[in-house]
Amino acid sequence: MEITDLISPAAVIPNLRATSKKQALQDLARRAADITGLHERAIFDVLLERERLGTTGVGNGIAIPHGKLSSLDRLHGLFARLERPIQFDSIDEQPVDLIFLLLAPESAGADHLKALARVSRLLRDKSVCEKLRGTDNSEALYALLTESPASRAA
Repeated sequence: MEITDLISPAAVIPNLRATSKKQALQDLARRAADITGLHERAIFDVLLERERLGTTGVGNGIAIPHGKLSSLDRLHGLFARLERPIQFDSIDEQPVDLIFLLLAPESAGADHLKALARVSRLLRDKSVCEKLRGTDNSEALYALLTESPASRAA
């Protein structure tokens, strides 16, 4: 599974303005509703429900909120670079400035886990994160996110 299977250029937000975790999730739910055609509240509720199980702030300024919705037909991703870092109850207690939202159909099973692993692998790469933090250009962010791992290694 590649990142290009999850996001489109329209699913990249270069300067999300949010002052809290809740506001960031609300804004992301609104944007995801536009992309998926689902109701914003349904997306927000599933994200909040997942956060109650434990934070999706994985450390190093990164959060990967995710959830499953029965009305989805495929996996959808949304990437946001925050204008200013926000508290996200991250495991390392550091503020978050890069968020990759992942939504999956209820039936996704292993595909959901593979997508989470793929996103996590990408955002564990410090050089990728430095580059993501270094630009607020939507096209450049999309290119950085979807660049193949082989070409990054060169």
